[in-house]
Amino acid sequence: MNCATPTDITFSFRGFSQRAGVTSDHCDGFGIAFFEDKACRLFVDNQSAVESPIADLIRNYPIKSRNVIAHIRKATQGKINLENSHPFLRELWGRHWIFAHNGDLHDFKPELSGRFEPVGNTDSELAFCYLLDQMVEAFGYTEPSLEEIFSLLERISPQIAEHGTFNFCLSNGKALFSYATTKLHWLVREYPFQHAHLIDLDVEVDFSQVTTPEDRVAVITTEPLTHNEAWTAYQPGEMILFQCGKPILHALTRVERLIREAENPSLKRVTKADQY
Repeated sequence: MNCATPTDITFSFRGFSQRAGVTSDHCDGFGIAFFEDKACRLFVDNQSAVESPIADLIRNYPIKSRNVIAHIRKATQGKINLENSHPFLRELWGRHWIFAHNGDLHDFKPELSGRFEPVGNTDSELAFCYLLDQMVEAFGYTEPSLEEIFSLLERISPQIAEHGTFNFCLSNGKALFSYATTKLHWLVREYPFQHAHLIDLDVEVDFSQVTTPEDRVAVITTEPLTHNEAWTAYQPGEMILFQCGKPILHALTRVERLIREAENPSLKRVTKADQY
């Protein structure tokens, strides 16, 4: 979740956490990170989000944040233990970075510099360490702009995706980067706010009663969380940067661009990230 003003995630998390054993089978641990400026509160557990007392806390405690990343795990690589629970946290350029991955990477064995090393043994944490390593390699120890980071991720992410499924969310507290090879969806809730009804629970909320005109919230999820809202599916190889509750940069991989251009020659070829 990426927001214009500090917002709680209790409504969405109630439905999302049901997918950890009730409406889906992602039962192998969960985690959630709430940014507060440069640092974040990180909660992880190797119990499922249905059974974990920590998940009960999150469902009922309205922690407000502008950037939140939550993950429910279905293990493909690595044991079901705490060090393999997403999201993962590292420090870079004097702020926390949070990363969560959905997918499975095979024969992914990048060389790391030693700046960032996995604590667990998942392909996901390895990919996170590699992304951060490449950022330092490209920009040194002076923090670049969001646009520069986006361009680097746009180049590196398809290379990692050659090893399998690579859907991820990444945030440094300023904005939220997202990338999909198979399945992600997004929407923006903004004024005038409407009702929303969860898919995984019979729960509805009228956001117009609990928001102000200044509020705006972008929600990114593997599968839509609600019945009655207009979710947009990511295209394969699509990357979107969200800030202040809205998408601000967008890019497709070169292959996807060529496919679209072949289907519609009137489309202008894009060589850099499109701005919304």
